[in-house]
Amino acid sequence: METQTPNSLAPDGTGNLVQNLWDKGKLFMKAVVIFVMALFLWLPTNLIMEMVKEREIRQRAAIADISSKWAGRQTVMTPLLMVPYLESRVDEKGVISNVKKNAYFLAGNARINATVHPEKRYRGIYQVIVYRSDLTISGSFGPLAIGELKIPAASLLWEEAALLFRVTDNLKGINEDIRVQWNDSSHSLLPQPLGVSHFDDALMAAVLLDAEKAGRENRFQLQFSLNGSEQLLFAALARETSISMKSKWNSPSFTGIKLPDSRELNDSGFTAKWRYLNRSMPLVWKNTVYPAEQSAMGADLVIAVDSYDKTLRSVKYALLCIILTFASFFLIETIYKRPLHLLQYGLAGLALVLFYTLLLSVSEYTSFNLSYLLAAVATIALVGWYVGSIMRSGKLAAFISLVLGVVYAYIFSIIQLQDYSLLMGSIGLFVALAIIMYFSRKLQWS
Repeated sequence: METQTPNSLAPDGTGNLVQNLWDKGKLFMKAVVIFVMALFLWLPTNLIMEMVKEREIRQRAAIADISSKWAGRQTVMTPLLMVPYLESRVDEKGVISNVKKNAYFLAGNARINATVHPEKRYRGIYQVIVYRSDLTISGSFGPLAIGELKIPAASLLWEEAALLFRVTDNLKGINEDIRVQWNDSSHSLLPQPLGVSHFDDALMAAVLLDAEKAGRENRFQLQFSLNGSEQLLFAALARETSISMKSKWNSPSFTGIKLPDSRELNDSGFTAKWRYLNRSMPLVWKNTVYPAEQSAMGADLVIAVDSYDKTLRSVKYALLCIILTFASFFLIETIYKRPLHLLQYGLAGLALVLFYTLLLSVSEYTSFNLSYLLAAVATIALVGWYVGSIMRSGKLAAFISLVLGVVYAYIFSIIQLQDYSLLMGSIGLFVALAIIMYFSRKLQWS
């Protein structure tokens, strides 16, 4: 009996149909498979992004650890004058009692001179910027606008008048006794008893003041050194405040309610000056507190290059890099009739993925730009050598290396020009699509 094959039994059946479709569209099917493979290779980059975020969290923990032992970010408040007074109250039984409250006065003018000495401290591979600053704060009060408070003169407790001075982290930031010069007398700034003022964490110095002196100008001045880390701000709690800050740190980031009116920045450091007229709070008030931070300004002493942020942004372009590289492979094997196995695509794709782990690990020890260059050169050399070995063509190896070099240079430019990343990305994708369309226009897909 004659044995029949499935094809002979069903010459026009499903088997022949599938075979015919495969014969006619295998180029297209391979392109689809390669695209799916690119998507699978893109998945591990999500793990790399999580690794970058984890390393960034560890860096922040190191910063917090060093700051907790040295001193944290500092905000220095210009001195306030506090004058207690008695307010009469009548309870339900008609009994009259006196309750002590506080009236507060802003300085008429204040001048701040700050010289900041930065230092780098390390916790493992992580570095943190700390500083020691030499500060001089001077100014004057008065004449005090007592009449605006509508407080009887007899109710004012002039003998309990005090100067309030606040620093964010005074426990670790101030390592010396601070004395304030009030007119011709000198007074120590000490921690205030609990509940004395609305500024619970402020230092306090008793000053010599009476009704007569309140009617004329009273000068003050204090000099001290302050430790801190990363940031130094000044809360301008005076009617008019002038701030001058200088440092050898050459990459400050100015922040706060107002940017400097003038600044000089070079390799040897910076000098910045502010002039601020306070309109955010009254010159005199009573029995309440205003947030000092709303009138703060100063500088962040930060590391100029945030490698983790730039690494994270570069990983976001991993799929683009893989697809453009695979597209180049596909065009080469199609045009030059030198087929590549899917495994070879996969190995080259893994090299492209490992680029980001190299970038992350090297950038923790050197600058981002240098680490990007080293990782890119290593990846391009590996993939170029691999393609050259497979196809036995130095010309094709050079072509792939050129393509990868252009892709990595393009991504690097996008990272550096963050404000123009959308524009650069759109133009780059358009050009890449145009090139692919040009070289694939004569391909026979069936």
